Order: sequence, then C-alpha cells, then structure tokens
Amino acid sequence: MISIIIPLYNQSDKISDCLWSIKNQTYSNYEILVVNDRSTDRLSKIMSIFKKEFGYKIQFYHNQEHHGAPYSRNKGFRYSKGEFVFFCDADSVLEEKTLEIMLDTLRIHNEASYAYPNHKWGHKTMRFFPFDAEKLKRMPYIHTMAMIRREHFPQGGWDESIKKLQDWDLWLTMLDQGRTGAWIDQVLFSIKPGGTMSSWLPGFFYKIFPFLPSVKKYSKAVKIIKEKHKLL
Repeated sequence: MISIIIPLYNQSDKISDCLWSIKNQTYSNYEILVVNDRSTDRLSKIMSIFKKEFGYKIQFYHNQEHHGAPYSRNKGFRYSKGEFVFFCDADSVLEEKTLEIMLDTLRIHNEASYAYPNHKWGHKTMRFFPFDAEKLKRMPYIHTMAMIRREHFPQGGWDESIKKLQDWDLWLTMLDQGRTGAWIDQVLFSIKPGGTMSSWLPGFFYKIFPFLPSVKKYSKAVKIIKEKHKLL
C-alpha cells in the first residue's frame, strides 16, 4: 500500500484539484492522510466532500498549533501504514498514472530507496537526470514528491528545524545513510505557482541579483544545509 501524506496550510483553493487527481489514479491501493496545520481558510466543506468520495481511504488530522510542513509530514508518517510513502504537496496535480509508474520503478530498481520524476512548475517543465550523489551534494534537484520505501525513510524523519530546502536536506540525510534514488524521465505532476510550500526562480537570478531578499534567503538556506551535512 502507498501512504499519501499531504501537509495543508491555507490552500483550500488548491487541495480539491490535488485530491481529485488522486481519486483518478490508475493505482488504487493507497491511503490519504491530510494534516491541517492550523489553516485559517475554510476547509470543512471540502473535507466533507472528500470524506464521502474516499471513505475509509482518507483521514484528516489537525495540528493544535501552526508548526510548518516538516512537522505535518512527520505527523502524517506516524499515522501511516503503507510500505511506500508519498509526500504530496497540496498545490500539486498528479497525472493519472503517477502512483502506478513510481511504484513500478521501485519494483524494478531494487537498489533505489526512492523514485523521483520530472514535473511542471506552472508552464515550465522541470526535467532532471539520473541519480548522481556528487551533484546532489552540490545542488538540490530532487523534489519533495518522490515515492519512498518506508523501511528506508530516516528514523528522525523530516528535520523540523529546517525552514527552506527541506527536501534537499532529506535526500542528503538519506545519502548519508547510503540511500539512492531512481529517476523517472516523465512529467508525473504539476505544481501550481503561488503556494506556501513551492517556489522557484530562474537560475540566473542567483548570480545577477544576489541582493534580492528572496535570493539572500535562498543563499542562507543553502549555507545551513551545507553546514549540517559538512559540505562547505
């Protein structure tokens, strides 16, 4: 079974499309765990709709305080039961064969701990490359939305102190433990711009506009990750 864990914070305008795309999957042996991180928008109506659509396959959890995505993902993981785990962002829409293709990839590549595909961010296609440990140490290129073998997920889970580049930190942690990934050269999901958990800037911004607040934040986040994993 696949456990689909969705951290949710003020994205009631996007979660419906995400859940409908899960409903339309060709692979159906899954559970969905939505963790509401103290959203202030209206979610009750949406939750009631999808409770009827999914029945026992979906569970909603509510944080007592706003903690951030890593906390919500860890909480969802603790309640999950699947042998495969898929951390899904609320602002994403899956292609109908996403779960099937990712699961098949892990079954074929027994050496891989997780499978990661290409995706779209708005109208831009984010195409990657085969797993490369040295490249991973230099740059983040694997999105949060990879399918992971439960037995290989780090015991400490997501580092809840990391506020940015959380996915890079996770993959580096798994790399430290000898874990590797398998690339899927297909676009399997799309991210809607403007979400609280997804952002992107063209590469040249970081070289030409180092003074921009968003670039400064990114550079600071990179330094934090590299210091933690002793990559400086």
